[in-house]
Amino acid sequence: MMPARDGAQPRLLFLITEDWYFWSHRLDLARAARSAGWDVLIATRVRDHGKRIEDEGFKLFPLRLVRNSRHPLRELLAILEIVRVYRRTRPDVVHHVALKPMLYGSVAARIASVPAAVNAFAGLGYTFIDSGGRGGLLRSLIGKALRWVLNIPHSLVVFQNAEDARELVEAGIVAPHQIRVIRGVGVDTVEFSPPLTGQDETEVPLIVLAGRMLWDKGIGEFVEAARLLKIRGIRAQCVLVGMIDSENPASIPEMQLRLWQTEGLVQWWGQRDDMPNVLGSAQIVVLPSYREGLPKVLLEAASCGRPLVATNVAGCREIVRDGVNGFLVLPKDPVSLSDAIVKLLHDPGLGVRMGARGREIVEKEFSVQQISRETINLYNELGEQGGRC
Repeated sequence: MMPARDGAQPRLLFLITEDWYFWSHRLDLARAARSAGWDVLIATRVRDHGKRIEDEGFKLFPLRLVRNSRHPLRELLAILEIVRVYRRTRPDVVHHVALKPMLYGSVAARIASVPAAVNAFAGLGYTFIDSGGRGGLLRSLIGKALRWVLNIPHSLVVFQNAEDARELVEAGIVAPHQIRVIRGVGVDTVEFSPPLTGQDETEVPLIVLAGRMLWDKGIGEFVEAARLLKIRGIRAQCVLVGMIDSENPASIPEMQLRLWQTEGLVQWWGQRDDMPNVLGSAQIVVLPSYREGLPKVLLEAASCGRPLVATNVAGCREIVRDGVNGFLVLPKDPVSLSDAIVKLLHDPGLGVRMGARGREIVEKEFSVQQISRETINLYNELGEQGGRC
């Protein structure tokens, strides 16, 4: 473990935009870091999970940081607020998760003289997916900003897949020597485990797409695939599970979700806290996303022994091995998606074999213990380098 300043317990601070995202994607890492001897702090916007985080024993610093805000004065105040937190807490390492925390947190780390920083891409996200006029301009501006804030001493940039890393290196945004690839956030293979009883063949097969209700998750294509299943007379219950993320430009309006449900194409179950049960009850789990870092829901579904159908794009390819534990289909192609679903529905034994293979892959490559260990090693690596941002 890295030495802390003044011989005290080393201090790690996570900067994340939303408390729910910390809870769903970084809680296990924070627990592991604490067990490894770190004093763990979390700075985030608090809405629904503040008490849970504090009940875990972590020190929580609420922020007014808003993901979709573009108001110059508000953004300047957000950076100054982060600077105040860094100066007050004096962390040895800051871990910035996703785009805005990386941009603002890195600036704040320079001002507050934080010794070391980990900047973690959760995926390249909407800005890099949208290649239109406005999206291209925004991507160019953000690329220039990232080039400045990420290339500082005693910092590392973490990607969830090698394809994202290669793209930003080729664009000259990140220096190769700063890159580390850590595949996803890991999965608790005990909590997400195959159900003890097999599925009842008399029940209507459940096809689940779980994630935030965003167009770039391929939800529109999933709905069209459900329509094709219905036209072909295929017996299946297609379900969307997840929250509406109104602050994301790709958010799907609740009215649209309700219309699809009224039409009888899909059901929308909203946000669920019992995802092991949801995924365990599914016959197939799909994610026709346009691009991912490494989708946690596919790791969880594979850990539950479910066969996967996902698009052949960056991120999804990390966990879905075509023909082994699921199928990779063409992006933005409902026909390709529905054909893969039908193939699994017509051969339940194939789904069982693929699910078992997926479980083996997760246990070998993606356990939360392994991913947490790799990340904590980064903190120690930065500590050995010494110096200040």
